[in-house]
Amino acid sequence: MSGAQTQLETAAGPAEESPAATPADRPAEKPSQGHGEVSVGVHIGGAGSEATASATRITPGFALRPEDIAIQTGTPDEDTAQYALALGDDALILAQRLAYWVSRAPELEEDIALGNIALDTLGHARSFLTYAGRAWGKTEDDLAYFRDEDEFRSIALFEQPTGDFGRTIARQLVVGIYFTQLYSRLEGSTDETLAGIAAKAVKETAYHADHAEQWVLRLGLGTDESRERLTRGLAVTWPAVDELFRDTELTDRLAERGIAVAPSSLREPVMAEIERVLGEAELSLPDVPAAAGGGRRGEHSEHLGYILAEMQVLARSHPGASW
Repeated sequence: MSGAQTQLETAAGPAEESPAATPADRPAEKPSQGHGEVSVGVHIGGAGSEATASATRITPGFALRPEDIAIQTGTPDEDTAQYALALGDDALILAQRLAYWVSRAPELEEDIALGNIALDTLGHARSFLTYAGRAWGKTEDDLAYFRDEDEFRSIALFEQPTGDFGRTIARQLVVGIYFTQLYSRLEGSTDETLAGIAAKAVKETAYHADHAEQWVLRLGLGTDESRERLTRGLAVTWPAVDELFRDTELTDRLAERGIAVAPSSLREPVMAEIERVLGEAELSLPDVPAAAGGGRRGEHSEHLGYILAEMQVLARSHPGASW
């Protein structure tokens, strides 16, 4: 994205390669024609094709970056585009919330960790929005910066206030496990682009889930105050969790075609993993009623408006600007 997101990525610097990945470990790549390094290792082909797409130089297999998607020729149908839009909105709004912790985390290492998780999540948003936008002739920037609140399809969990560190970790435990389960199943989508996005994202969300788990154990088994803050964070987060698992007519249609993952199918594995982690931290699931939700229909809390006002102000003040 250009605008505010470009500033965020520039400030963070390029992502580091895994230290375990050496040149000898990496698969040979065919240089692309006409796109420079943007499409190195990328081949958008059908089953049985010899070449595969590579998300980065250290991520083999059919895994896609936003830049890869931008040079594809395929266009999703309306249902698939709407599904990608919803997934992109979830990731985009969560990334904005996580970015709050840059310079505010309780320790320097956590400043960097949460900033990197925010950038990973922003990358997932870019991929989904880029793909969705192909159906309507729009860019990822168009969809991120030039839609109003009722046009966003993110669920309430992601737009809720950041709160203190305990509340952030409570939400990260839920979303880290949820996204890992979602993307691991979406890798099997009959839509090659969604499968490719998921193949890259799941490697990152597995780390996000582990990061949250370690903090849940540290806070839950720590001091009385750390335990109380985490417990309170779980209680205020929990009403919005149920919306993650609600099927819609759109997901029903796409699940029948093998394109989407039915949200309800994720409830059991996600809840089982959350309960396991909380059990190890000697905590239990909050006993609170589920919130009404409605984000998939464009119905949001007042919190989303404040997020969008901050996120979109630069792009809307200077439309079309680039640097």
